[in-house]
Amino acid sequence: MKIIFTIQHPAHVHLFRNSIRILEKKGHTTHVVARKKDITIDVLEQYNIHHEVLAEPVNCTPEYIIRQTQYEINVLKYAINVDPDLIVGMGEPSVAHVSSILRIPGIIFTDTENAILQNILSFPFADRVYTPTCYEGNTGKNQIRYSGYHELAYLHPNQFSPEPTILNQLGLDISDKFVIVRLNAWNSAHDLRDSGLDEIETAISKIAATGAKVLITSEPDIPDSLRKYHVDIPVDEIHNLMYYSNLLFGESATMAAESAVLGTPAIFVSTSRRGYTNELGDRYGLVYTFSGSDRQAAGVEKAVSILNKNDKKKWRSRRSQLLSDKIDTTEFIIDEIEGLI
Repeated sequence: MKIIFTIQHPAHVHLFRNSIRILEKKGHTTHVVARKKDITIDVLEQYNIHHEVLAEPVNCTPEYIIRQTQYEINVLKYAINVDPDLIVGMGEPSVAHVSSILRIPGIIFTDTENAILQNILSFPFADRVYTPTCYEGNTGKNQIRYSGYHELAYLHPNQFSPEPTILNQLGLDISDKFVIVRLNAWNSAHDLRDSGLDEIETAISKIAATGAKVLITSEPDIPDSLRKYHVDIPVDEIHNLMYYSNLLFGESATMAAESAVLGTPAIFVSTSRRGYTNELGDRYGLVYTFSGSDRQAAGVEKAVSILNKNDKKKWRSRRSQLLSDKIDTTEFIIDEIEGLI
């Protein structure tokens, strides 16, 4: 079987990388096409995934329309040459459109309700749209829900075992109390009109006052006053660091979910919400979402409370409950792909 995977974001690499590896081992042929976005290409290269770059980054809505059109043309040309049996992607319109033109199955995985433009362009034309059971929306008759999260495709215990090596590289010990702070660039199509932290320096000052070491990873440039907190983490080490941290505080829904499924509590500060972060909070108490006008103050207050109590045993217990309820998403992806052909 020949399968094309489309990659538009670093998180998409993680979602599909284990499926690609396992499918290749089982004798299938996989092809990966990508759009340049943040560190997407770096992540693909880190995991030795052969790929073709078919589009440049997109910075605004008018440009998105132009670049998306060109990307879809390029994906179509590539697919005609490859002659695939199936096209797979994460919320990507080209999957639905190109597969429809070629009359082959096109399947989409998504967990992002506020990716409105991409969803409108892709859902009606996809053969199947796979969403977690917590997805707060109906994509139509082609929707298939499953009891998992995208993050469990690569952070389920079947797929991930934490290694503490990164702690030594950063001069940390397993017993040290530290928090990862994640800042977003807000330049994805689904980030339009969204925002997170307003006064990052104030937030960092209050968090650091708990005695926890602050480690900032950031898409945009940060103020000079915060550079002493900034760390460069290899793309294949961030999840190890996350597992051993005491808290994830930031603007990234994906990283909040990653932290949660690893048993590390997360504070998600954003004007938008997600079904999966809501469930990780309401059902498992592992993500705290703050989206109102007081989101920064409320988020910092909760972060300080968590760090002062420093009860890792409680968070690991909540993770155990989560894992008993949820599936290995990679196994599900592979079963669905092989079942379609």
